[in-house]
Amino acid sequence: MGVPFLDLVAVYREDASDYDAAYHRVMNRGRWILGPELTAFEAAFARHCGVRHAIGVGNGLDALRMALSAAGVGPGDEVVVPAHTFIATWLAVQQCGAVPVPVEPVAGGFGINASGVAAAITPRTRAVIPVHLYGHAADPAALRTLCDARGLVLVEDAAQAHGALHAGRRVGSFGSMAAFSFYPGKNLGAFGDAGAVVTDDDALAAALRSHRNYGSSARYVHDELGTNSRLDELQAAWLAVRLARLDEHNQRRSLVADHYGQRLAGLPGLQLPATTDGDQPVWHLYVVRTAQRDALQAALATQGIETLVHYPRPVYRFAPFASLGPAGRSPSDALCDEILSLPIGPHMNLEDAERVCVAVRGFFEAVRPGAMA
Repeated sequence: MGVPFLDLVAVYREDASDYDAAYHRVMNRGRWILGPELTAFEAAFARHCGVRHAIGVGNGLDALRMALSAAGVGPGDEVVVPAHTFIATWLAVQQCGAVPVPVEPVAGGFGINASGVAAAITPRTRAVIPVHLYGHAADPAALRTLCDARGLVLVEDAAQAHGALHAGRRVGSFGSMAAFSFYPGKNLGAFGDAGAVVTDDDALAAALRSHRNYGSSARYVHDELGTNSRLDELQAAWLAVRLARLDEHNQRRSLVADHYGQRLAGLPGLQLPATTDGDQPVWHLYVVRTAQRDALQAALATQGIETLVHYPRPVYRFAPFASLGPAGRSPSDALCDEILSLPIGPHMNLEDAERVCVAVRGFFEAVRPGAMA
């Protein structure tokens, strides 16, 4: 038996009776959209995030785009974004007609911080999107202070950080709004596409609820040019089951991350993910860095250990955004050449984590005999 990157079937099997009960409850009620399951999940998720409102939408990209649109971001505006992130962060900006302005990751890390963002602000800047990448908070308190001082909108991309803490507060509670994805592989994942925007602002919440439902504030009353992006009842019911387990599942991920940190510390040529004092990451991914990434990945594959690369290129190296990147090599280029995501998840046991550690240590011992003596 190998070590899978993430066991999604185990997510269902652990609470199969609860998921099955949720399914039958929804099917027997016959209410598929904008019903009581969504209302209940939105209230529970808002409480979990420490905000007043959660608005369920179709997916994480829609959540980002709708948040920016609700904030008034449009053509002629600039939005500061990380260079190293999933393309959805940039697509949301582009779909509003605005221009993404990339910021390189902090030295030795993966995310952006307030000082990097401050250097990218211009008179056209309207908003900032920090991404809480891999489950680690991206300097949200300092970014909120910066945005307030400059009159900018802070929209958190929390798609990888459900439940993460910064200075004792949940990520998602620092910005004017925060966007979450519930893609199946997320810490809080649906069994299909789903997303949400959270906010403390009553007016923004009302605008988002209208926009997701054809711009309708009441049946057949359309006050704006809206869209159709609604988290359906069945996914909401299943997400409520997963939400009840989220903190426990995040703790299980932390146990695996702690094991990796203890067993892989000090390996020459391998950089482990750093944590910031006062932060509590949720380890959506456990990303290491090595100049021998491709060889390490191949060696692990021969032992049945599945790894992935998140992400193989900076967003400005994709054709639609090529004009926005530097001509020469960037810090993000170097990062993307060296990062490797090791297996992690709430159903990964420490025996499998140790198998990964033994294989990684064996690889570096073979490369540098005696280095671990």
